[in-house]
Amino acid sequence: MSDLTKKPVAQKSAFASATTYLASQLRQIGLFIALIVIVIFFEITTAGITLKPINVSNLIVQNSYILILAIGMVMVIIAGHIDLSVGSVVAFVGAMAGVMITQWHIPWGIAIVLCLIVGALVGMWQGFWIAYFRIPAFIVTLAGMLTFRGLTQIALGNAQISPFPDGFRALGSGFLPDLGGGVSFLEPLTVGIGILATLLVIAQGIRQRAARRKFAVEDEPLPWFIAKLVFTSALILLISYLLASYNGTPIVLIVLGLLVVIYSAVMARSVFGRHIYAIGGNLNAAALSGIKTQRVTFLLFVNMGVLSALAGLVFTAQLNLANPKAGDGFELDAIAAVFIGGAAVTGGIGTVTGAIVGGLIIGILNNGMSILGVGSEFQQLIKGLVLLAAVAFDVYNKRRNGGR
Repeated sequence: MSDLTKKPVAQKSAFASATTYLASQLRQIGLFIALIVIVIFFEITTAGITLKPINVSNLIVQNSYILILAIGMVMVIIAGHIDLSVGSVVAFVGAMAGVMITQWHIPWGIAIVLCLIVGALVGMWQGFWIAYFRIPAFIVTLAGMLTFRGLTQIALGNAQISPFPDGFRALGSGFLPDLGGGVSFLEPLTVGIGILATLLVIAQGIRQRAARRKFAVEDEPLPWFIAKLVFTSALILLISYLLASYNGTPIVLIVLGLLVVIYSAVMARSVFGRHIYAIGGNLNAAALSGIKTQRVTFLLFVNMGVLSALAGLVFTAQLNLANPKAGDGFELDAIAAVFIGGAAVTGGIGTVTGAIVGGLIIGILNNGMSILGVGSEFQQLIKGLVLLAAVAFDVYNKRRNGGR
């Protein structure tokens, strides 16, 4: 009798534990479901154009600079700040790249390094006023938006600069070498990268789960863990197959992949990442606990400056053009990607992966609506409603869980 009563209770406990875990992950689960639904919707309404290899490749290339900005922006927003200047910094760095390469005749490789240094200096300038003078980031970066837009126009003389060397252009629109010699059905290098990435994701997931179980902090149900790994692996292999069916792997995808891996590790495992979350959660408590909040904030904006510079280089290389109006509205797309990706308005919550998924949602919406011939005015309307819905859902979840 005792054994018969124990088994249902254990099953109920396991079911309750799984339900509780899934409820706590509702935001993340909903994000991936939204991405899948949007892809399926546009795949049907565009008569299969959305998942054509050439369109998938274009989606990655055309949204790469926004995704790069979103990686830096999510860190800034987690810390409770915001950066409105990134679009202007993109334009300014693109202008400096144009001047260095085409007018000063600096080799493009050296120019890239110098432009990244320019981005770091921009971040240091803004981070100094925010961290040490305690001027709100909103004001400092709003001033930066105007300042660096003006400097862009001065550097270019309100004219456009083009063309750029092929080596520089490859950063934005180039592909890894085709090891199949252009005769194989699937580009071998891309297939190999996809399989390797899949194996690494599986191994990393298993290793992290084993570590959590070792310290008795594992609360993720095994079926959900397996389902998540299967979905992620299938997604990576699908993208690899589609890219291998076209021109192979875009160089900017390798750059973006490395950034995602590095910054995910920084935010999840490093002391610097934990300090960013602590500052966003409660600035005063973080300061009292011994965190050097001014130094962390300063480095945060230096990092944002470098990533903005990288995005500017990618965008300029992709267009083969340095334009005074480049980067218009990029800050809004990056901020929208972060909030759609699950970051909290109040700070302290967010992930690099979530920001990437949020950026992909915006990119797929833009791409799908353009294919369908939806006017730009309606595109703006729909993106605004999606952003509002994402933030409203976040606020609703906090209130339901007893937060403010």
